[in-house]
Amino acid sequence: MSSDDVRTVRAGKRTVEVHRSDKVLFPGGDGAKEYTKGDLVAYYRSVAPFMLPHLRRRPLMLERHPDGLAGPRFMQKNTPDSYPEWIHRVEVTKEGGTVCHTVCDDTATLLYLADQASLTLHRWLSRAGSVERPDRMVFDLDPAGDDFEAVREAARLLGELLDELRLPSALMTTGSRGLHVIVPLDGRHDFDEVRAFAKDVADTLVAGHPEQLTTAARKKDRGDRLYLDVQRNGYAQTAVAPFTVRAKPGAPVATPMAWSQLDDPGLDARRWTVADAVEQARTDPWAGLLARGRALGPARRRLNALMSS
Repeated sequence: MSSDDVRTVRAGKRTVEVHRSDKVLFPGGDGAKEYTKGDLVAYYRSVAPFMLPHLRRRPLMLERHPDGLAGPRFMQKNTPDSYPEWIHRVEVTKEGGTVCHTVCDDTATLLYLADQASLTLHRWLSRAGSVERPDRMVFDLDPAGDDFEAVREAARLLGELLDELRLPSALMTTGSRGLHVIVPLDGRHDFDEVRAFAKDVADTLVAGHPEQLTTAARKKDRGDRLYLDVQRNGYAQTAVAPFTVRAKPGAPVATPMAWSQLDDPGLDARRWTVADAVEQARTDPWAGLLARGRALGPARRRLNALMSS
């Protein structure tokens, strides 16, 4: 301990300072448990072995809440000069210039970001060295209200269609309202190709279930239908990282799950929190799946045949 307000945490070969660990980031009340910065650091330290494979080499956008949920929020893309030199960075192009994103390749970086009150880590779907070519495709199932049964049914329908296209898929709670369905890719295609494919998959699903689903980007055009959002499949777009904490009461976590868990009557988007997400991680719900990245050519031919039938 260097002072009452600073403690040190060992992470591999590095030591990370945690400032004001007793600061409340997630206030309690209304059935939600209170969590401090120390709790956030402890969670990220425990989940790091499971989370880091989903973060390494990926540009991040950080959602920071320096004063907790009750205070202001800001989204951080550029890495401040004050960050330690050992934290990795990647410079990527944007319209009119470049952005130097933080990259989280190790536990020490994850804990440093937690000390910065980076509650939620939003990751790119591509990696440094091939930022133009994603190795993930994401479908965001966004319900119109709090009807999780609509999310559950949409996930089943999408999973069946992806199976028909012979694409492996993984399921994750968002920690907010819906689910993400994630397809591992082999990195051969650029973002325009991937987003066009995802849109055609979504449109095909909507055509078969127009009363339940929509791809309308404007809320006023959706009515009570669930929104199949494919907009994250674009250059410089992000999606919440697996095992990241969300800035919601009770500290819910975006948590990978097995398809069999979709039938759990207790399931909703905030099913897991910092209290039990590590326990779920240990079950390895995506075992081996994300190593099976696919090219979209064969699936595109199958999808075109479905669309023309």
